Amino acid sequence: QVQVVESGGGWVQPGGSLILSCAASGSFFAIRTMGWYRQAPGKQRELVANISNSGKSDYSDSAKGRFTISTSGAGDTVYLEMNSLKPEDTAVYYCNVEVTHVTTTQTYWGKGTLVTVSS
Repeated sequence: QVQVVESGGGWVQPGGSLILSCAASGSFFAIRTMGWYRQAPGKQRELVANISNSGKSDYSDSAKGRFTISTSGAGDTVYLEMNSLKPEDTAVYYCNVEVTHVTTTQTYWGKGTLVTVSS
């Protein structure tokens, strides 16, 4: 089995910072990509940031310039550093991991971690 576990969510004031972590474990050949998505109340789930095994990163327009995605040296953990947080960043943040097996690719989701930005 493949497990994806997020941590680091919580409450912060506008303008504050927070770092989310996501660890992937289990049986797979390699990790292709790791990313963060979020879903605010009444809205669709959207991409926040994604990083490939080559180190190439992609950010949403709202995250660009404020958030930074990175991975551990072993490549099994992804981080999302969030700065200058705004109330509209409030959402459940989900970790997404795309792994390769011998002849196929699978995507796994974490259960989510809540980030609340308010005064």
